[in-house]
Amino acid sequence: MQNDFGKGKIWKVIMAQALPLMAAQLVHLLYNVVDRIYIGHLENIGSMALTGIGLAFPITTLVAAFTNLFATGGAPFFAIARGEGDDEKAELILSQVTAMLCITSVILFVISFVWRKQILYLFGASDASYAYADEYLRIYIWGTSAAMLSTGLNVFINGSGYPRIGMMTIFLGALLNLILDPVLIYYFHMNVAGAALATVISQIVSCFWAVSFFLRDTAPYRIRPAYMRPRWSVIKEIIPLGTAGFVMQGTNSLVSIVCNTTLRSFGGDLYVGIMTVINSVREILSLPAQSISQGAQPVFSYNYGAKNYSRIKSGIRFMTWAVLVYTAAAWALTIAFPQFLMSVFTNDSAMIEAGTHSLRLYFFAFVFMTFQSGGQSVFTALRCSKRAIFFSLFRKVFMVTALTILLPRIGFGADGVYIAEPVSNVIGGLACYIAMYLTVYRKLPQDGEEAHI
Repeated sequence: MQNDFGKGKIWKVIMAQALPLMAAQLVHLLYNVVDRIYIGHLENIGSMALTGIGLAFPITTLVAAFTNLFATGGAPFFAIARGEGDDEKAELILSQVTAMLCITSVILFVISFVWRKQILYLFGASDASYAYADEYLRIYIWGTSAAMLSTGLNVFINGSGYPRIGMMTIFLGALLNLILDPVLIYYFHMNVAGAALATVISQIVSCFWAVSFFLRDTAPYRIRPAYMRPRWSVIKEIIPLGTAGFVMQGTNSLVSIVCNTTLRSFGGDLYVGIMTVINSVREILSLPAQSISQGAQPVFSYNYGAKNYSRIKSGIRFMTWAVLVYTAAAWALTIAFPQFLMSVFTNDSAMIEAGTHSLRLYFFAFVFMTFQSGGQSVFTALRCSKRAIFFSLFRKVFMVTALTILLPRIGFGADGVYIAEPVSNVIGGLACYIAMYLTVYRKLPQDGEEAHI
């Protein structure tokens, strides 16, 4: 049965969305994180191979950015259409997003495949690390279409009120990846290529599951071929809202490029490898906070369409406190056990020793991530696209990127790259949340009235 986001205690509705999403995203991390764990422990070549995979990270992030452009852009309109009871409009949005994901994935594949050498050197590859980066990327990009469709459509499965089925979309592929990784990497001695091939096969399985959900006769909403021909009137509404998610992921790619090139200049390949590990730890520790924020989005959008504004306010308060408590616990973990977290990904003593210090710097203000993710979630859910885009750019481009370039050059060295993150978390996170509170939360009217935010 479809979930009715307008009934029941709001915190239960949010967590009913967030917990399956959290489980799905946790399993989804196995696609890349398990690859890095296996590769990082390869005898003799582990550290350099890990550095090579890290160089491919901006490309995989860019794929996620374009997925967000259409999926997170279409999802709020989809949820609002559900709240209004307009099923035909919901199916039109779903079909348009599917078409754009297919078209964009082909374009990204061609660009990444043809110009991958130039791209990898631009991203900070050295002659030593390029071989491993290219070995991974030239296989990985064959799964671009499958990755975009499985991830993008999964947002709509969750938005339809079926988070457990959404969880299975990722679980099936990630379980297969977990099985294939050691087989291909160690048994068949494929090393980095084996990790990439395992990921591609797993993404295809996830894609098949997600697409088949919306094609079956019993689906609550269906992908209809007649609705898949691009319609600019629909796309021009989706893209501005999806630009916020695109900017968030796209700027992650930009930050990775700037970090890798700066670290190569001030620390060498070893520090590029350390950043690969830190990114992996960040992905894992950020996941519950992001899941709660993302799980709240369709609930906020649905109630906005139904004009249940008091439920939105209650949901914002719950989301903020839940994420704040979690990030405080995660921060304590990183400060107390940095050496253990590094050793999960590598057995290189030099990388562990240098990385322990770097990890503590990077996560120093992790709790302030609460305010960035909370503010962005509300802006996106309630179609405040310009504000969502601005604060994404403010933190990642005007803060992180600028500080990553500046701090190492004024005496901080490689440490400056890691210090840029906590500084931007404090300033960017607080600015985003305060703006959300003043321009959205306080301006929501009484239930049933028209909102002007």
